[in-house]
Amino acid sequence: MAKESFIKGTLIIAAATLVARVLGVFQRVPLEHMLGSVGNAAFATSQNVYLMILAIATAGIPSTLSKMVSERYALNQVREAERVYAAALLFGLISGVVVTLLLFFLAPVYATAIKQPEAALAIRALAPALLLFPMLAMMRGYTQGRNMMQASGVSQIIEQILRVATAIALALILVNNGASQAWAAAGASFGGVLGSIGAFAVMIYYLRKLRRLDREAGVRARRSNTPPVSLKAIFASIFALSIPIVLASLAVPLVNFIDSSITVPLLSSDVGEATATHIYGILGQRAQSIAGIPPILAIALSTSIIPVISAAYAKRDMQHLQRQISLAMRISVLSGMPIVLALGVGAFSINGLLFSSLDGAGIIAMLTLGTILQITMMTSSSILIGLGKPYIAMISVTLGIILKLIFSFVLAQFIGVYGIITATMITFLIITYLNLRVMKKVVKFDVMGKRWPGFMLATLLAGGLGYLTERLGEQLVGITAQSVKYGEPLAVVPHAGHKIGFMFTAGFVGIVVLVVFIVGLVVFRVVRRDELGSYPRIVQKVLRPIMQIQKVGSRG
Repeated sequence: MAKESFIKGTLIIAAATLVARVLGVFQRVPLEHMLGSVGNAAFATSQNVYLMILAIATAGIPSTLSKMVSERYALNQVREAERVYAAALLFGLISGVVVTLLLFFLAPVYATAIKQPEAALAIRALAPALLLFPMLAMMRGYTQGRNMMQASGVSQIIEQILRVATAIALALILVNNGASQAWAAAGASFGGVLGSIGAFAVMIYYLRKLRRLDREAGVRARRSNTPPVSLKAIFASIFALSIPIVLASLAVPLVNFIDSSITVPLLSSDVGEATATHIYGILGQRAQSIAGIPPILAIALSTSIIPVISAAYAKRDMQHLQRQISLAMRISVLSGMPIVLALGVGAFSINGLLFSSLDGAGIIAMLTLGTILQITMMTSSSILIGLGKPYIAMISVTLGIILKLIFSFVLAQFIGVYGIITATMITFLIITYLNLRVMKKVVKFDVMGKRWPGFMLATLLAGGLGYLTERLGEQLVGITAQSVKYGEPLAVVPHAGHKIGFMFTAGFVGIVVLVVFIVGLVVFRVVRRDELGSYPRIVQKVLRPIMQIQKVGSRG
């Protein structure tokens, strides 16, 4: 029963995260059409600032709180578990008030410093959401610790639905009434506030339901002869566990925050402030939204295996641990690569289909192709945390962020925004390398082993044929990537006929890449028949018919 409950909980959280992230990614498409260059840059900056501060404000406590509450309830230490939860809520309340005030009053200072003064309104509009989100995070951690996973899942989905609907509606109303881009971006940002209120209401409902179930089951905080643990001791225990976890998980929010802060100042001297703002609008609003798609499935698949790794390591079952780490890394790479390739080589058509102009496809393509390194970084960091080594992941991220800053400032002088994106790719690569190096000291494992050549061949073949399909589609549409000049705002605005052509081209590119990649994995024996049972069921269903190729090959 415990195993079934765990699997059910994992599926609920994974499904909710998937829905929430997809909604979050695609809210930017209509907003990009409504907001101009300045508005897109302002909205993207507000989101990146908000996500980074939110991660710091909650300090990784939800996952730590879940662990501490679960352990105490298992030992029937109900009073102590509730005291831990109360302490976490107090921290959430205090940190929420502090960060909200800081964000509201310092927004103009920060916006002026990064040469995006229009972003101040959008940041301020989102600041009130931080009043509730830290407490909301604690509530989610508590309910997860009590094994009520649906509370977190439903609250995430409601939050995103309200956020997306409000953001689009307010931006549309403001734009239609002649508001400035800065005010339209602020209206879109305010969607996060209503999202937090909706999620908070959902969590209150589930907490009341949990209390009612406790009363019916006779669960109560029993008196103990031992003195209650002090708040100081509780906070010390919470932070000792949570700080390395939050620093390890800050890599992506920090990278995006750095890009928000340095892109316009670094590019302004070469292309002018208006064009630099337009370029950052493409990077922050378009490229980051498309690049957010590949990690969704890969991280959901790999994250579900992390508790298994933790359990195997606790039992010192090194053979099982070796298999599970290899499988987790392999699944993340194999499931992420075809999506990365499809979105990367088809970036021009995807850009034309979804967004308001055709310039910036190269930025989208490069950032998206680099997300395969983000996938490996996030998976390896999670495995290190599962192995009880969050401090190693924290050190890797810290070194990577320092190098991100250095390489961004150096490379931007030579290749502009592509230098900033290259710095991001280098950061994720270095963090992955450092993580893998430590993991291999714990247990010897291979992600692909001798199958790397076959994997590279499948990748090159799928990417190459996908690119040829993209170029053919561009010729049929009548607009090629080479005809759109980089850095010129609204260089070409696609009409309805173009968008239909781009839709079919992007679809065909995706199909070609996916089919060729999967067949390539089987033909080059990267995925083998005898290990098919170790993959998730949905993967088995896709691969089993294609495995006949290996069967025929072995007979020959």
